[in-house]
Amino acid sequence: MTFKEWATKVLLISLMLTALIAVLLMGRIQNQTINSNSEIADITTDWNQYPQAKLQSANSPEGKPPEDLPPLSVTTNYGAEKYITTEAFAKYTPIYKIASVHPSNYGERYSHDINGLPLNNPAIIVLHETGDSAASAVNFFQTHNEDDNVQASYHALIQLDGTIVYLVPPDKRAYGAANSVFESPNGVETVKTNPNLASSVNNFAYHVSLETPPDGRGNNFIKSHSGYTELQYNSLAWLIAQSQVPDYRITTHRAVDRSGQKVDPISFDGDKFLRLLHTYRQISPTYQAQN
Repeated sequence: MTFKEWATKVLLISLMLTALIAVLLMGRIQNQTINSNSEIADITTDWNQYPQAKLQSANSPEGKPPEDLPPLSVTTNYGAEKYITTEAFAKYTPIYKIASVHPSNYGERYSHDINGLPLNNPAIIVLHETGDSAASAVNFFQTHNEDDNVQASYHALIQLDGTIVYLVPPDKRAYGAANSVFESPNGVETVKTNPNLASSVNNFAYHVSLETPPDGRGNNFIKSHSGYTELQYNSLAWLIAQSQVPDYRITTHRAVDRSGQKVDPISFDGDKFLRLLHTYRQISPTYQAQN
């Protein structure tokens, strides 16, 4: 074999090895991209339909809206939205607070489940109660919890005086309902995102809690209490009126729980809540005309 022939063979083998390495590297990058995508937030749901606390134009704890925000008004965007807010909504301006939650107690919304299947569940709203004081709940959410079975949070809670406490941003996944399902007209909805935990509704849920009245605290087996204040009902309806979540996808912790241990919110007047909700939002005339 001449030197020229030997050199040609070596060059061909080198080119083949280079091509093989390039193919392997491309496959590795593609797999990393797929795995990364399984952990990013779900972009099929517009979680911005709920106000971020920093954008909230209701009254601040000091009793006045931030100067850089426009005054609260009736929703005038009659595009594809089904619901618009009303004059009653514009006239009710609850006080709000912002309380940070420890990062261990909430996470990202996933775009894929543990099997790599895409997730596109429409949003639901899950109603809770704190079981103790609002301050106690906030303190717990601000505590670092390494145990997955202990971590918990809501997106917002409503104090006895109607103050809305914003906790977890709506585009994040609050840990409000472990081992849970939502029974919709299209079937049972639940998502498994952690191989070590039961499936739950957390990935597509917005969790709101009502502060438990004093006579209902400290007893895990209580079946009723004095109920919630008028201000709590009004603030709850006002908050949810800003969403596009239909009535039938508003549920309770008791209804979605599969453990058989959750019974909240106790003594909740669903009819009163829906009457107030329909006072604060209505179906858009444009939507009605198109449907």
